Amino acid sequence: MKLPLAFLLAAAALAAPPGACAQAVSGARPVTPDPSPEAAALLQFLQGISGTHILTGQHNQPDTHGRNSEFAAQYTGRTPIIFGSDWGFAKAGDKDSFLARPDIVQQAIREHEKGAIVALCWHAVPPTADEPITFQPLPGSDPSRLASVQGRLLDAQFRDILTPGTPLYAKWCAQVDTIAGYLRQLQDAHVPVLWRPYHEMNGDWFWWGARTGTYGTAALYRQIFDRLVNHHHLNNLVWVWSVDRPGTHSLAHDQVFPGINYVDVLALDVYRNDFQKGYYDSLVALSQGKPLALAEVGNPPSPEILREQPKWTYYMTWAGMVRNTSHRQYDTLFHDPTVLSLEDPAYWAASADYRRACGLPVLRIDPQPADFSGTWILNEDRSEFGPMGPGMSAVQLDIVQQAGSLGVRSTRLVEYEGPQVSEEHLPLDGTESASTFMNLKRLTKAVLSPGRDSVLIESTSDAPWVGAGAKMTTREAWHLQEGGRTLVIDRSAGSSPGRPAVVLYYQRK
Repeated sequence: MKLPLAFLLAAAALAAPPGACAQAVSGARPVTPDPSPEAAALLQFLQGISGTHILTGQHNQPDTHGRNSEFAAQYTGRTPIIFGSDWGFAKAGDKDSFLARPDIVQQAIREHEKGAIVALCWHAVPPTADEPITFQPLPGSDPSRLASVQGRLLDAQFRDILTPGTPLYAKWCAQVDTIAGYLRQLQDAHVPVLWRPYHEMNGDWFWWGARTGTYGTAALYRQIFDRLVNHHHLNNLVWVWSVDRPGTHSLAHDQVFPGINYVDVLALDVYRNDFQKGYYDSLVALSQGKPLALAEVGNPPSPEILREQPKWTYYMTWAGMVRNTSHRQYDTLFHDPTVLSLEDPAYWAASADYRRACGLPVLRIDPQPADFSGTWILNEDRSEFGPMGPGMSAVQLDIVQQAGSLGVRSTRLVEYEGPQVSEEHLPLDGTESASTFMNLKRLTKAVLSPGRDSVLIESTSDAPWVGAGAKMTTREAWHLQEGGRTLVIDRSAGSSPGRPAVVLYYQRK
């Protein structure tokens, strides 16, 4: 006997994918003259989701390959779409090693082919030093020979970097030319890049930041644009202008804005959950309708923030900060249909034209069936039991999943007897199976959901406390959360007294 179609549709809606994204907006064109088809399509894609969806993202330290993204996928249960990394600056063996650049290129190509979007920045080396350098100045170092990412150049040195013919300008060109070689490898592989040079440029903590006037930070941004676009003829870059929140050590955004003709995406870095509406409004005012992004975050924006600030097109969690956000907060975020990860069919549909422009097949990731096998312990603090409390719920589930079936051993605490164990064998094709629960005969049917990520169960048993011949039907949807560490059971029971709702949380032992 098969489960009724109405139940399948209703239960499947518990994990239904978000609706189709808005179509790409015509007219979004990169600021790079004659952009590559891939870069043009990427910007069109971002413009098309602006105001309706936001992409998940994860930064990866240069010498760690894709381990940060892998951890984020395992911890949250959803794979980030944005694959971020940095060209590095540090010595061999350091997580920020500049020697990792060839591996970064290959990793970026692999991620692109799998469906990710590549975002790269560069903690640039000051032209007063040679690679490798440190992140912060070493104690006792010569302030006139800055050899770190953080720190302040002398005013004369900064002016010389922006003055052709000076030794520091020549050194700057050589450093940028090295990075251009790696960006060209990605161009040759038809990989477009969300390119974010001189990030947090309104802040005074990096050597390039928080300078105004003719020889200021905006001029340096325009100079690297000219070097990469007009000298090296790179056309695979989507230019991301990136600032931090205005404050004591950072300028207002418009003070370092290079001009709308140099910017494809306007991005903000946000830490400590400081998503003030004024920061967002500042970028909206400068953007002239161009896409906005959260280029670095310590915590992703909440659904409430996204409703108030809908134009963010992606966020990228910084490396090492995935666990700044709790499993429950991720669960809430990923239930928001505007938030897209790599597994979401809405992302596959919205990115179809972009993928075709890259010469890649439209995404279609065949879902692996969720694996419910293991020992699961009831978490009473997280669960919602309804008026009957936890007494009727199993305190432990021992599940063995095999091809086409589940073996379930349920342990329930009976106060006057101790543990009471019942066992069921559930074929996952809707075939009816018989068992006993609380001395009552029970008939149960189970199927995998259409997405193969949930088990949908319908049980019917006698309800003698209601009346002779009365029946009670219980419907459950089982699904995994938090990287497979939590089993959630959504349950509704129907009989003449009513239909109480129960949500049970079990932690993997």
